[in-house]
Amino acid sequence: MVTGWANPTSLLGGVLAVLVFAYLAAVFLCGDARRDGEHDVAEAFRRRSLAAVPATGAVDLAGIAVLRADAPLLFAGLTGRGLPVVVLSVVAGLTALALLLTRRYIAARIASGLAAAATLTAWAVGQYPYLLLPSLTVDQAATGRPTLLALLVALSVGTVILVPCLVYLYTLFQRRPTSTPTRP
Repeated sequence: MVTGWANPTSLLGGVLAVLVFAYLAAVFLCGDARRDGEHDVAEAFRRRSLAAVPATGAVDLAGIAVLRADAPLLFAGLTGRGLPVVVLSVVAGLTALALLLTRRYIAARIASGLAAAATLTAWAVGQYPYLLLPSLTVDQAATGRPTLLALLVALSVGTVILVPCLVYLYTLFQRRPTSTPTRP
């Protein structure tokens, strides 16, 4: 039971998730800080996001060897049918890096988000048709009308609750402040 979670591929996924989210947070905060006139804070987040790039790249490169040894089916899928999506992720990541270097933070957000989404898509394409390698396929997991109906209801209810909250949160935090707060 523990080996399903404590193996090199799982650890690689966890480390990559932390690095990618740290990078994305720094990229998104660059634009927010600059919009609020906090150019020194924007520059600090820019440095953090640029520092996360080589760390994430190094783990990605090491991950190739990890997947080849520990998850050969996933490795074959990523280097086979998933390769175009992997290339898209790399191109989007390099574009985001160039945009960060030129301090174009809004465009860097889009490119960074695309790189992260392409990475997740590449993983899904790479292990298709399996949901859990090497035994549970998507078709097997979706078997049964009650399961699909419960999933549809849960996703619908979650969407009705989550989407308005996210829209409100996004608009609340993306508008310019109406007054300048005083600093102590």
